[in-house]
Amino acid sequence: MRSWCRSRRWEYVEPGRSGTEMTKREAFQRMLARVRSQGDVDVIIIYQLSRMARNRYDDAVVMADLRKRGVTLVSATEAIDDTPVGQLMHGILATFNEYQSRQSGADIAYKMGQKARSGGTLGRAKLGYLNHIDHSDGRVIRTIIVDPERAPFVQLGFALFATGDYTQEELSDELYDRGLHTRATRRHPAKKVSENKISQMLHDRYYLGYVDYDGEEIQGRHEALIDEDLFDTVQEILDSRMTAQERRRVHHHYLKGSLFCGRCRREGIKRRMIIQQTTNSKGAEYTYFFCRGRQKGACQAPYVNVALIEDAVERHYAAIRFSQSFIADMRDQVDAVIGDQEKSARLLRKQITAQLKELDTKEENLIDLAADSTLPRTKVKERLRDIAIERRKLEGRLETANADLTDSAQLVNASLALLEQPDKLYRRCNDQQRRLLNQAIFQALYIEDEEITDGELQEPFGLLHAIQGDQAKATATSPLPTNKKATRNAGGPCSPPGVAVLLRGLHSGTCSSKTSKVGLTLQRTNQNILVEGPEITIRPVGTRRLSAGDAR
Repeated sequence: MRSWCRSRRWEYVEPGRSGTEMTKREAFQRMLARVRSQGDVDVIIIYQLSRMARNRYDDAVVMADLRKRGVTLVSATEAIDDTPVGQLMHGILATFNEYQSRQSGADIAYKMGQKARSGGTLGRAKLGYLNHIDHSDGRVIRTIIVDPERAPFVQLGFALFATGDYTQEELSDELYDRGLHTRATRRHPAKKVSENKISQMLHDRYYLGYVDYDGEEIQGRHEALIDEDLFDTVQEILDSRMTAQERRRVHHHYLKGSLFCGRCRREGIKRRMIIQQTTNSKGAEYTYFFCRGRQKGACQAPYVNVALIEDAVERHYAAIRFSQSFIADMRDQVDAVIGDQEKSARLLRKQITAQLKELDTKEENLIDLAADSTLPRTKVKERLRDIAIERRKLEGRLETANADLTDSAQLVNASLALLEQPDKLYRRCNDQQRRLLNQAIFQALYIEDEEITDGELQEPFGLLHAIQGDQAKATATSPLPTNKKATRNAGGPCSPPGVAVLLRGLHSGTCSSKTSKVGLTLQRTNQNILVEGPEITIRPVGTRRLSAGDAR
């Protein structure tokens, strides 16, 4: 019968989707349209009544329409027909199907709510994550894991947008060029992530580790991909582009991302300065920086012409210059520390190597005694175990002895070179190089009334300036001239012990909140500073992070 119906296109099969909404059931609607238009159908055969309608109202409407056209409904598994008993059974089944549908929906909604309230993720994983099925202890647990392929691009996307240099459309293009694609499905191949998806991603607190359910924010069980500071920075930029024109148009300037409001800082608030272009009646364009707090009426700092700020930043570079005596002193002490380290490391390696050879000899003698049955095997095993423990300790000390501070020394020397004459260097740079230099040296520049009032230095510049300041204070409190060599060895900040602490701190990353081996790394991962030669040239060096070994 099925084959006969198929040959005449009289069989209508609905895809395996929810049938609660009858208007969304395409095959069923095509069947009803045929019944109404052609009038050549006498009987409709269904598997079960629940396959046709999930509530009494839809069932009554469809059945009234079919009876008016003389069509009989037959169920293959239920006793329904045109007899009184069959119609009674039909009504009972329709009521029961409606109850079962609603009960199942309520049960599913409850379980989804319980999962969400315990931090679980509902539905398909978001960009940067993957759905994962864990089979353990006879249970099937559906969870979310980090997508190793796309998660780094999500983190990069937030970092790039936080610079203020990208619109959402430009960010979509940039990430696609770098290799970000959507997950391929059976119906759709992998493609570029749309601007709309990028917008959803940038606004979504899911990437902070939260789940939103029924208007409630819940700490999720999935791993966060970004931190609160980065997310807040992105939201500030999104808020500043609320008008349609500002979303489409971004004003680029090499100081964007480096300037913050000095007035707000005095109140304990860190607000970014944003840029705006205006056009007068004659068509001339003027560019201004202003505090983002003005948009919300929280700050009264004036608009400042960009040319005045450029001059103020250039003047501020002269204020962060290292003195020639400090540079010479630091370089001498760095060389002394490296020389002392090499001598002590050679001596320690020699001692440890000799001790390791002694252990090898003891181990061979014990093996020979065991072979000759001179010593009991249990005692041989105990002594061999002790030797193995001692060898591991010595090898650990050998690794410590091999720890090299040369990379940290090169980083310090590069930093000293950059700030030897920073104002002259800054004037020689083009706009792109100035942007790289600003972001390499400063965490923030605070501006108030057309002047730079303060600046937060990146490391190791901040550490070196602190040492220079301590050295200047020590010199000021010493009324009589002292022997330079004696002063250096007195244990001050610029003495070999002080410089050694600095280098070890940079090597281990304990001198700042940055990652180990602090490099001249900028906010944008594809732009780094490379210091080369006595003249110092600045250029991008690709997409990798700049390590201390690259600063030379």
